Amino acid sequence: MHSVKDFWYIVAETRDLKKDAVIGCSVLGEWLALYRNQEGQAVAVLDRCLHRNARLSKGRVRDGQLVCPYHGWKYGTQGQLTGIPSDGPAFKPRASACLPSFPVREQQGYIYVRLNSKLAKDVPETEPYSIPFFGLPGYQHIRLKHVFEAKVPNCAENFIDIPHTTYVHPTIFRYESAPQKMSAEVEVDRGSVHVRYLDETSNFGLFSAFLNRSGRKIFHEDHYHLPNITHVEYKFKKRRHFNITSQSVPVSDTETHVYTDLTYDYGPWNALARPLVWWVAKKIIAQDVKIMREQSEVTTKYGEQFASTKADLQHTWIEKIYAELLAGRDPRAIEGKKDVVEFWI
Repeated sequence: MHSVKDFWYIVAETRDLKKDAVIGCSVLGEWLALYRNQEGQAVAVLDRCLHRNARLSKGRVRDGQLVCPYHGWKYGTQGQLTGIPSDGPAFKPRASACLPSFPVREQQGYIYVRLNSKLAKDVPETEPYSIPFFGLPGYQHIRLKHVFEAKVPNCAENFIDIPHTTYVHPTIFRYESAPQKMSAEVEVDRGSVHVRYLDETSNFGLFSAFLNRSGRKIFHEDHYHLPNITHVEYKFKKRRHFNITSQSVPVSDTETHVYTDLTYDYGPWNALARPLVWWVAKKIIAQDVKIMREQSEVTTKYGEQFASTKADLQHTWIEKIYAELLAGRDPRAIEGKKDVVEFWI
């Protein structure tokens, strides 16, 4: 049986989980408390004290022990109960007295949690997604977090959707007055969707001259990876390389936290470009947050009754892949398929 709980989700940035801090977070409706044990390792446990159901994330950490704010019960490595103040010296640890805990990974400045501690026999073990070009020489990096009132597959569709950019991000990303016919190869392979644009040359809004003054054909690929990752890559020429990696974390049925990593190499322009890249990214994502909130409002009222065209092929595949996972089936088993589509933007 396959589940969305089989995968790794970001719950915090490494820098935010200090030695004596406790952080409360939520993934797929599950309340978690994060802290660092005496060895400095990040621990994720259910945010509920064994004693009287207090929120442990409202407590504190002392010497690697998570202390409940209600009666002071203490928890150590992997949520093991280590002390009950009211028992005094008579307290004796019991192996069975342990909070439900979850696997944790720290990678590239993020803390990841997987809700399923044990995977079914037919479910492959995976590791958190590795952000492309992160930390490589010559690359700048910007990290952002935004809250979307939308579901994970709808967020993923938006992040690798070209036609909406003309209308949601006019001028800053595309010019409506400069339509271009495009073709793309869409491939489905083991739970991933790959889109390779074959003849994109221009119409990048205000920054067209900087990115591709000559109007030559560029390299542009979009990728979706099961269940919540998208990666967008542009190569305009040497030292004009831009990547957007988005990881959508399902906090609840109506809220998704999106962590965006921008990695780019603009050569000698790297440092000067940084504040502009940050501003443009914030502006564009804010516009996406707004349109996705409005889409969710309509979907809540009328249901997910989507009409699709040939330009939506990658979106329909994402919906199918995610639906297979929700049904307990393995989307990696979907037969590989490759199509070429044409559309205008």
